Amino acid sequence: MPATLITFLMALAFCAVHVFVGRLHWLDRTPRSKWLSFAGGVAVGYVFLHIMPELGAHAGTFERATGLPAQLAEALVYTLSLAGLALFYGLERALSASRDTRKQAEGRDRPHHPVFWLHIAASALLMVMIAYLLNHREDQTPAGLVLFFAAMMLHFVTADFGTRTHHPEIYDARGRWVLAGATLVGWLLGVLVGLPQIAIGGLFAFVAGGIVLLVLKEELPEERKSYFLPFLGGVVLYAALVLGEQWSVA
Repeated sequence: MPATLITFLMALAFCAVHVFVGRLHWLDRTPRSKWLSFAGGVAVGYVFLHIMPELGAHAGTFERATGLPAQLAEALVYTLSLAGLALFYGLERALSASRDTRKQAEGRDRPHHPVFWLHIAASALLMVMIAYLLNHREDQTPAGLVLFFAAMMLHFVTADFGTRTHHPEIYDARGRWVLAGATLVGWLLGVLVGLPQIAIGGLFAFVAGGIVLLVLKEELPEERKSYFLPFLGGVVLYAALVLGEQWSVA
C-alpha cells in the first residue's frame, strides 16, 4: 500500500476522533475513566521516548543549516518547544478564567464564545502541523509511523474530550468540524508542500511543546481523580513497544 494512502487513512482516523468523541459517553464520569488515564500514560510515554530524542535530532539539523554552535542551535529548538507550551498554557488559563467569570456573572459554566473559538483556532493550527508531520517525520520507518499514529490517536481522545467539556454545544455544532478540516488540510499540505528540514524541525519543536502541556494538563490535575495503575500501564506498554522496535533495528 502506498505510504501516502496509509497516512491519509491515519488522517481520517484523526478526523473520526474529532467528530465522534462526543459519543464516547462512557468517558464522561468522575472519577476519571481508566481508559483516559491509560491514554494519558501512552501520551506521556510518547513525550519522553519520541519527542525528546527527536528534538535532539532536530537540534543537529538546526546546527547544520544555520552554522550556529551546537549548544545555541539546541537552545533554539527547545525555545520553540517552550513557546508551544507557553501558548497552550496561556490558552488553557484564558479558558478557565473566562469560564469562572461567566459562571459568577451569569451562572453558566461555559467560557465566553470568543475565548473558546480562540482555543479551537489554536488547536486547529496544532492539528495542521501534526497532520503535516505524518508525511515528514524524522523517523520514517513503518514501526515509527505506527507508534506515532497510536500515541496521537490516544492523545486526541483525551485532548478533544477535555476541549469539549468546556463548551459541548459549540464543539458539537462547529468546533469538531473545524478540527477535522484542519487535519485534512495539514495532511494535504504534507503531500503537496515540502518544507526545508530546518522548518520541519521548527514545526516539530513547537508541536512538541503544545503536546507536552496538553498531556500533563489532561492527566495531572487533582480534581480529575486520575487512576495511577492504568496510567502506569499506558507508560509501560508504550515503552515496551518502543524498546522492542529499537531492539529489532539494532
